[in-house]
Amino acid sequence: MPSEPLIGGAAAAPVKDVTTATFMTEVIDSSFETPVIVDFWAPWCGPCRQLGPILEKTVRAANGAVRMVKLNIDENPEIAQQMRIQSIPAVYAFKDGRPIDGFVGALPESQVKQFVQRVGGGKAGPSPVEEALAMAKEALQQGDHASAGAVFSQILQRDPQNPEAQAGLARALIAGGDLKKARQGLDRIAKEHAGHAEIAAARAALDLAEQARTAMASAGKLRARLTANPDDHEARYELATALFGTGERKAAIDELLALYKRDREWNDQAARKQLLKFFEIMGGTDPLTLSTRRRLSALMFS
Repeated sequence: MPSEPLIGGAAAAPVKDVTTATFMTEVIDSSFETPVIVDFWAPWCGPCRQLGPILEKTVRAANGAVRMVKLNIDENPEIAQQMRIQSIPAVYAFKDGRPIDGFVGALPESQVKQFVQRVGGGKAGPSPVEEALAMAKEALQQGDHASAGAVFSQILQRDPQNPEAQAGLARALIAGGDLKKARQGLDRIAKEHAGHAEIAAARAALDLAEQARTAMASAGKLRARLTANPDDHEARYELATALFGTGERKAAIDELLALYKRDREWNDQAARKQLLKFFEIMGGTDPLTLSTRRRLSALMFS
């Protein structure tokens, strides 16, 4: 995993200032290769300061499907005069050397996104943040929690409220055994993201890891209890929790399925409910989730 920044570099910032002298090269000529959005603005224009960051963010998220330039009409009035621009902010998109679309005034972000997608022809690829998220999730799945945590942290430096990165960092900390720091991070998550599926899964993973840490201290005793009495359901349940928390997912699932087979109603169907929590943590598309669901269904309807 490279140590240099993975997001926010030059490739993720296709926005530059242009002048009358560079307009032909940067806009007209360049538009034959990639659509170019021109933001006509001025320092004294309040709506320009409102629209500019939204437009830049949306263009960056298009990840190369469009380019953007900014032209200060106070310093470069000639182009604005030629295009008969009477009020700002004014935004025009150029393709194949000519303007093809545009709008005047500060639009809401949803309409700006529609405009950029329309200009880009719907060809926008994954954003740098999305690519970094995918890379970090893959590293976490492969057990490289240190690299995953580093990338999730980079994403949060750029987008501090990204719920997928917050959840991912918590999972990386859990995998590394730093349960206290994972708890602190999850406790700081904004209320509007509290119900996000990945945040909920991270909380479930943390709860389970904390339970497992306690259970593992007596894992030997739990196994001895089961040897002495295979119907010691509490011991089997705690052992399954400990196994899952230490990464032995299949062994943990086997113990819970065995418990469910022996007494499905024990402790208000605790075995089934714990399996559902495992599914939430592993994710609905995980092969082990899918196979275990089939095994559980077979037991439920047998």
